[in-house]
Amino acid sequence: MKALITATLVGIASLGAVSVQAAGDHAGHDMEMQATTATETQLVNGQVRKVDKAAGKVTLAHGPLANLNMPAMTMVFRVKDAAWLDRMKVGDKIRFMAEQVNGVITVVHFEPAK
Repeated sequence: MKALITATLVGIASLGAVSVQAAGDHAGHDMEMQATTATETQLVNGQVRKVDKAAGKVTLAHGPLANLNMPAMTMVFRVKDAAWLDRMKVGDKIRFMAEQVNGVITVVHFEPAK
């Protein structure tokens, strides 16, 4: 009888764990979708005005940077990865995200505009 009760309790407990895991997997997927959406909404349209490979900087005319409370303007940015400058040329339209990195406004992500 003890074995039957133990087996039943183990079975019930494992069903609960599966339900919790399934709910956790779903919640993780939702969080991933929200993160993707957040990244999408933070991407700003810009146009490359100047590339300064020696200084590791790019000049961009850009739309408002909401996360930095900055209006649309043209300004110089550092880039997170200097190799990105090899993929940019004057006149290119890009989508990018900028953040404060060690007190300097830096392009932390970019992609060609579609």
